[in-house]
Amino acid sequence: MASNKKRALITGINGQDGSYLAEFLLEKDYEVHGLVKRNSVNESQFSRIDPIRSKIELFYADISDIASLTNAVLKIQPDEIYNLASQSHVSVSFDQPILTAQITGVGALNLFETVRIHCPKARVYQASSSEMFGNIIDEDGFQRETTRMNPASPYACAKVFAYHLARNYRTVYDMFISNGILFNHESPRRGTNFVTNKVCRQAVSIKYGLTDKLDLGSTSAMRDWGHAKDYVRAMWMVLQLDKPDDFVCATGVCHSVQELVEYVFGSLGLDWTKYVDVDKRLLRPEELYSRKGDSTKLRQATGWKPEYTFETMLDEMVQYWLNELR
Repeated sequence: MASNKKRALITGINGQDGSYLAEFLLEKDYEVHGLVKRNSVNESQFSRIDPIRSKIELFYADISDIASLTNAVLKIQPDEIYNLASQSHVSVSFDQPILTAQITGVGALNLFETVRIHCPKARVYQASSSEMFGNIIDEDGFQRETTRMNPASPYACAKVFAYHLARNYRTVYDMFISNGILFNHESPRRGTNFVTNKVCRQAVSIKYGLTDKLDLGSTSAMRDWGHAKDYVRAMWMVLQLDKPDDFVCATGVCHSVQELVEYVFGSLGLDWTKYVDVDKRLLRPEELYSRKGDSTKLRQATGWKPEYTFETMLDEMVQYWLNELR
């Protein structure tokens, strides 16, 4: 007997956002399917989704491989698709620009084309990024859906390509494809090569005497940081609307890397000035100094608002590492 549950397909289900989204959709009584790339080290590959492995169905596929993508889509016939798969690290994109373009850019095209041919009625969420705006900021200090895009990395360029393809397929083929332009979002599940979790992990390591310093790039960069749990909820809300559109998802509050460091070290009773060094090798070729998002359109359309603050998000991350490294 066929299930009456909605079927969701999540690319990149084993990443930070994918794992939280899978949990959220299971709570909404969805049938959840996910795509994962083959990895020789299974232990680390599935660590974020281990608690829900028995409740979801996984397919080995890659969005850069349209044959495997087509095979999965034909088997699943999803009602909703969340494209979260990406080479998502900005610094790495300078080292691997072609790979980044293939996965983050052309991979999205492969997905849109597969959906157009095999399940055109499916609703698609395309994970776009605030990196697309680069250093272009509106006069009031915010970046929003109408802000001009000026990508400053291969990753951002690939995301702009995918963003405009989503809009093009939406218009030309009358497909339900919405872009979520997400600003920085973090959690204990964030990779430790990203600055928030790097700071939290290293600060706790220093607290426990496991290491004695933290190397960072620019500490003056300003970011609008939210919690991934809040942002995956926004992804789902966007696909429940009557019409597809493009939405900025952000807290609207900006903090510097310096403030991040001061708060985390302070919460552990540490004087950050004794441990933090600036490593020029960690600086971006083109640094983005200030990013703050205006999510008015999203909030008005869906009623979304973040439940976490900058501080409660960091408290959760610090507590995770206190438990993990103890």
